[in-house]
Amino acid sequence: MPIDWQRFVKLVHAHRRFLLTSHLRPDLDALGSELGMALVLEALGKEARIVNGQETPANLAFIDSDRRIRTLGRDVQAADLADCDCVMVLDTSAWVQLGPMADVIRASGAQKMILDHHVSSDDLGAESFKNEKAEATGRLVLEAAGQLGVRLTPAIATPLFAALATDTGWFRFASTTGDTYRFGGQLVDAGARPDAIYNATYEQDTLARVQLRGRILARTETDLGGRLVYTSVTREDFDITGAAPADTEDVVNMTLVIKGTEVAVIFVEQADRRVKVSFRSRAGLDCSRLAETFGGGGHKAAAGAFLPGPLDEARTLVLDAVRQAMR
Repeated sequence: MPIDWQRFVKLVHAHRRFLLTSHLRPDLDALGSELGMALVLEALGKEARIVNGQETPANLAFIDSDRRIRTLGRDVQAADLADCDCVMVLDTSAWVQLGPMADVIRASGAQKMILDHHVSSDDLGAESFKNEKAEATGRLVLEAAGQLGVRLTPAIATPLFAALATDTGWFRFASTTGDTYRFGGQLVDAGARPDAIYNATYEQDTLARVQLRGRILARTETDLGGRLVYTSVTREDFDITGAAPADTEDVVNMTLVIKGTEVAVIFVEQADRRVKVSFRSRAGLDCSRLAETFGGGGHKAAAGAFLPGPLDEARTLVLDAVRQAMR
């Protein structure tokens, strides 16, 4: 179903103080969408605060040069957020992905809205504005700006371009269409600089991240005649290299370059010994359905979930399910 933009605009105009939030382990689609939407709302004379349940990864902090994005429990407490009259959740529709912000949303009597492009969803008690065919939530914020009559500025265009570019693998994923380039063109015309955004996103690695990546790739294995590729990350890997959990982002996509690969899976051992699992597919396998069987979700071509540890047990359980789905 297409988004009811008329209803979206009506709700935005009906409220003044907005609280924006997104998922744990925020990526540039989440962060860029939050920042872009905050500026759009402020262009309308609204108040907008951005609070996430987990801090912005250090390698992505460049997108928030004004340090607008706050972290619940560190920079702000739940009681400080009670004065908002509208909560807008961006780039997720799942309770589990909101972390501690889920309790804030449950307790709030404010109007609740969702702007998202993911297939998986829960009932958040919100009015949902979703387009599952959209390549990024950043694109939906761009559309929202147009529907609200807000003129794009460089400050709005930059985080939205970062959102659009990164969630399409820099315009190389199958979700990319002619419209994707046209949306990107609008943002460039408004002042976004692709060269600077690419450099900040992909060309500022730490030595620790490069070393971690090497350990992960060296551990890569194949199955089903090379159709399935998988690898893992242990707590020891982080200790030895000094890398951060966010340094594992995008490594699973690197394994897709192996000839014959249809599905890639990465297992990341967490500090609490749970295991984060990320699925990628460039074949017919629906990653979102597979992730949902483990309490996760996402897109058809990219999804994730968390499982209890230990790592070896989680890996065996998930790989058995993936092999079954691929047969």
